[in-house]
Amino acid sequence: MAFANRVTGSANALKTLPARDNKAVDQNLLALIKEWEPDALVVGVPYNIDGTESRLTKLAVDFGHRLGERHGLPVDQVDERLTSMEARMILTEQRRSGQRRRKIRREDIDSLSAKLIAETWLRND
Repeated sequence: MAFANRVTGSANALKTLPARDNKAVDQNLLALIKEWEPDALVVGVPYNIDGTESRLTKLAVDFGHRLGERHGLPVDQVDERLTSMEARMILTEQRRSGQRRRKIRREDIDSLSAKLIAETWLRND
């Protein structure tokens, strides 16, 4: 999860929500929406490298539709191709330079990916 601010043009990672428990995800999303009061929601949609859709593409689009209906907010979709790879590269460089000391965890990659998706949305908004 990330928060993007149109006024400042900045995005910040908030937290990673494990996708294993749909009920917990729904509860966490509701809490974050109440806390941050967003004007819109953004869902990263994974496409194949060549731009074609995959099984995950449909799942992400359907998830976005459900979010919009459940929370009464517009939902924008952002192509998230290669964001995880970019996040891993950034974190690896931070470790190499000494800017980051701890090991890179999956949650770190997911958080930075969410921030990158939010930044993409801001640039295209």
